Amino acid sequence: MSNSIYDFSVKRTDENEQSLKDFEGNVMVIVNTASKCGFTPQFKELQSLYETYKDQGLMFLGFPSSQFNNQEFDEINETLSFCQVNYGVTFPMYKKVDVKGSNADPLFKFLTSEKKGLLNEEIKWNFTKFLIDRNGKVVKRYAPQTNPKKMEEDIQSLLHE
Repeated sequence: MSNSIYDFSVKRTDENEQSLKDFEGNVMVIVNTASKCGFTPQFKELQSLYETYKDQGLMFLGFPSSQFNNQEFDEINETLSFCQVNYGVTFPMYKKVDVKGSNADPLFKFLTSEKKGLLNEEIKWNFTKFLIDRNGKVVKRYAPQTNPKKMEEDIQSLLHE
């Protein structure tokens, strides 16, 4: 059984695998995203936090998903273009994944088992955010409606540990 996110690999948008061990020692925020969601403007705050703290070891990883009312483009290139053009996203975005159910990506199965939601483990909507410490441990889960700016104090705390 895994006890660190460093045990996982994810698919980049070019279909190549990337080990999360590549980010070892960084504070991370992992978020399931969608381009056509009411919460999509959160990309702006996510990008702002990334720009502010990336030089201190903060990394964001975005995982598009169409599981909630099919609010993601079919083609990953459309997703990437949308995020860059509309919100200036420069943090890594990955291949579209399922984040709940029997076909959920193993990373998201792990994240949700480590930090359950209000009622249960399952992700309820786009823009659920997971905060990971420098040791690869999931330390906090934020609801989709939580503005990313509300994560800033927790991020600062982990960056200064």
